[in-house]
Parts: sequence; C-alpha cells; structure tokens
Amino acid sequence: MKVPRGHVERLEDRSEVKLGVWVMNQKCRRGKLTADKLQHLAGLGLDWAE
Repeated sequence: MKVPRGHVERLEDRSEVKLGVWVMNQKCRRGKLTADKLQHLAGLGLDWAE
C-alpha cells in the first residue's frame, strides 16, 4: 500500500489526521521501531515494514 505524503484522513468527529506524513515518519524511523510495531505495520500492507 502506498500512501501519498499529502494524504489527510477525515475522521467521524470531523477532525483530520495527516496520515501521509505519519506514514512517512514511520518509514524514516523504521530502524528504531520495535519488531512488534513493524509487524503491525506490515499487517496493514506497508511493504517497507516487512
């Protein structure tokens, strides 16, 4: 799954989450993420987390 850096998710309470920025930050920090967190991200379909 690829999430564009500018992607914003609008939640039911009308708040917004900059999902693209969050994913990019996780990808840049993948060397510091625990194996458990990487496994969860891979389970969501993020190929770089495998």
